[in-house]
Amino acid sequence: MSTQYSELHRAKGMFRILALVVSLVLLNGCGLSIDADQARICRSTLPALNPGAAITVQRIQEGPAPRSLTVLYSAESPDRPPLDRYVVCTFAAEGLSLNKAELTGLATEEGPISGASLYMLKHYYLETPEGIAADPGSPPDAALIELPAGFAYWLQQLLVSLPRTAIYALLSVAFALVFGLSGRVNLAFGELAAAGSAATVTGAAVVIVSGLNSPLLGLAAGLAGAVFAGAMHSAVGGYFTISRITAASSQPSLIATVGLSLFLMEYLRLVQSPVTIWLPPIWADAWPLARAGNFLVSLTPISVMTAGTGLIAALGLLWLMKATAFGRAWRAVADDARAAAIMGVNGPRLLTQTLALAGGMAGLSGMLIVVQYGGLGFAGGFQYGLKALIGAVIGGIGSVPGALLGGFVIGLFETVWSAYLPIEGRDIALYASLAVFLIFRPGGLLGFQDTTPRNV
Repeated sequence: MSTQYSELHRAKGMFRILALVVSLVLLNGCGLSIDADQARICRSTLPALNPGAAITVQRIQEGPAPRSLTVLYSAESPDRPPLDRYVVCTFAAEGLSLNKAELTGLATEEGPISGASLYMLKHYYLETPEGIAADPGSPPDAALIELPAGFAYWLQQLLVSLPRTAIYALLSVAFALVFGLSGRVNLAFGELAAAGSAATVTGAAVVIVSGLNSPLLGLAAGLAGAVFAGAMHSAVGGYFTISRITAASSQPSLIATVGLSLFLMEYLRLVQSPVTIWLPPIWADAWPLARAGNFLVSLTPISVMTAGTGLIAALGLLWLMKATAFGRAWRAVADDARAAAIMGVNGPRLLTQTLALAGGMAGLSGMLIVVQYGGLGFAGGFQYGLKALIGAVIGGIGSVPGALLGGFVIGLFETVWSAYLPIEGRDIALYASLAVFLIFRPGGLLGFQDTTPRNV
């Protein structure tokens, strides 16, 4: 009874934390009404409206009409004192619509500009490199903490790596879930991430077609579609490539998962076409956190959401493996499948559930890729899957916490290498690290010294 009470108490605590994080995300989402692309385009009109003047943006806020925003700024010319002015920009759409950055109206304190002037401004200024480079930037923040230059640059790289580490961690743990239970490596998880990406775009498209341009609704539909697509394809594909192949050697199953990977790749090519469909960026306006002279340490809201989603999924998975009947059954079969079967654990059903759970994690990682980077092609999941497999091996492929740690290490390694060393040698160094770990510590950082789960 005390054990059940303890598990119930832990479950309530986990759900409270999850509810709190979701509430914060929703509140932040409601407050992020200024689209970064729209704000950039509206700011870029200011030099054209004030030739030769020094522009200082003071504040950006919602406009008086739907799909509009107001930029308050000051313009200082050499021959007159600074003037406080404003401009109101109106756009064709908002949210996840592809034409949300199309400027359809422009007005100042002197009134709206004519259609001909707006056409000339858009096509002969805003769409040129000079117009793009003329953006005066976001409002300054004088209250930022001043940091040493080297530390500020290092901190910026660490913040940039957060979404990447979340993606690799979820993909790495998918490998660990299946390998820890069955001793088999499923090489199709990268393609399952691509399937999750395609489902994310489809879910967002359904929301847009229905007339709702809310980013939160689009992301919610994409999340549900990605997890379902990843779980379904993983359970069905894993049944034929892992569950049905009962040979003592793991090589036949490994070869079968290679075939599954190629099948999913071609399947996605036929379903979504070879052309990658990109979602427009949302919540991409940088939040300044600190500075080192003119160098700003910043973080975008979407990066916070991506990293936070990965963290919530990782914590939920750790709780699932530690405090539920599924987790106890998984650990029992991983230790000794025959003894677990004698105690009443249904091994085939548990394997199907594990395949679905691992596929859901892979699909979720694909959703995070779309949210953070805009899209993923039908063949783009291969590199993600390969690097996540390296992360699982480095962290301990039979260990769920180890795989999460390995994914974090891989994401941080890629970011730090790209920041300080030639990017051409990054992947070579990463693949070489796999050989080093397989030679000196085949069980990974948190795994066992053996390459397979321990014998009981």
